Amino acid sequence: MRANLSKTIPPIFLSAFFLAGLALGPSQAANPPGVIDLPGVDQLPEIVELPDPLISDGEKIATPEAWAKRREKIKRMILYYEYGHMPPAPGNVRVKSATEAPLYSGAATERRLVLSMGPQDRIEMHARLVVPTASKGPYPVLLQNTNALGNIPIEEEIIRRGYLIAEYLRTDLDPDVNGIVGPAQAAYPEYDWATLAVWAWGGLRMVDYLETLDIVDKGKIAITGHSRGGKTALLAGALDERIALVNPNGSGCGGAGCYRIQGPKSESLAAITDPKRFSYWFHPRFRDFADKETKLPFDQHFLKALVAPRALLSTEALEDYWANLKGTVATYRAAQPVFDFLGATDRNGIHFRPGKHNHSAEDWRALVDFADKHFHGKAVATRFDLVPSEDQLIPK
Repeated sequence: MRANLSKTIPPIFLSAFFLAGLALGPSQAANPPGVIDLPGVDQLPEIVELPDPLISDGEKIATPEAWAKRREKIKRMILYYEYGHMPPAPGNVRVKSATEAPLYSGAATERRLVLSMGPQDRIEMHARLVVPTASKGPYPVLLQNTNALGNIPIEEEIIRRGYLIAEYLRTDLDPDVNGIVGPAQAAYPEYDWATLAVWAWGGLRMVDYLETLDIVDKGKIAITGHSRGGKTALLAGALDERIALVNPNGSGCGGAGCYRIQGPKSESLAAITDPKRFSYWFHPRFRDFADKETKLPFDQHFLKALVAPRALLSTEALEDYWANLKGTVATYRAAQPVFDFLGATDRNGIHFRPGKHNHSAEDWRALVDFADKHFHGKAVATRFDLVPSEDQLIPK
């Protein structure tokens, strides 16, 4: 339970906070409309090995139709236990204000936007587009969720390689502060979505907007983000099949990392859901699985499997031990059978670089190369199936 509510939450949000049930403990929180209770942690069987996403009710999935049903079941489990439930698309994403300016000696145009959406247009979100001027398009899109617009290290290179860049300010929806209900949660008090789900929902609203633009190639939208933004990108891409390529960067625990398999010095489920740290990123039920990871009916490879047969690339740094390198390799391998089953063997990728926890130029180049390969069928020199040795995954 979050303490000192009247001191930490603005008064206008207090009623929304209690209506949302977010101040209640896991067993007390009310479900959103249409959500049925699933078994609690003490009712779930122990699963020591990584569960198989292709097994449903004890039977191996044998057809794409059976996988489609299994996919919906996986989504229900992950949202119920881990992230909370999002409201549907509001259907009213609009541009409230916009400015334009040339960039890169006329090679691109920058558009700074404020988008409005939701009940009574109460939610506002800052966004940015960088549009190439080499042609009228349509262009493939690299969409980033971020806490600061305009900080992509190789932006001009990306533009000259023929991609439109889109970004949105996720903290406009939820300020990333424990004990505070953000504007999106306040607008939808009947939903139990935690912060990562709020941020991911923002990405889906950006896709709503991008689909209204003639300059966008609607079948070639990629989403990315770093660290907590990588967790956000993976969740958004797993849930929305309009997103053709998903790229979590350094996403670790709650992202591409594994809960059951931990590398040295890596962040655990117990650590990330500590009420003094980032428990508010997750649904309150998820804290019940701290030090009981084998009770989870899924692991993060299930989230990766939801992306298949679309393209998925995890980009990682060899010294980013906190992001659970060993567990990220485990989820990469454990998701592969789903990509194989759906005829998308080479669409599950992973890329490691030297260095530490940041969103580097090399990470961005790997993403653009991967997009070139899967969006345009280009031959690229970069490998997306190379996994470090065990020695490389151990801190020196």
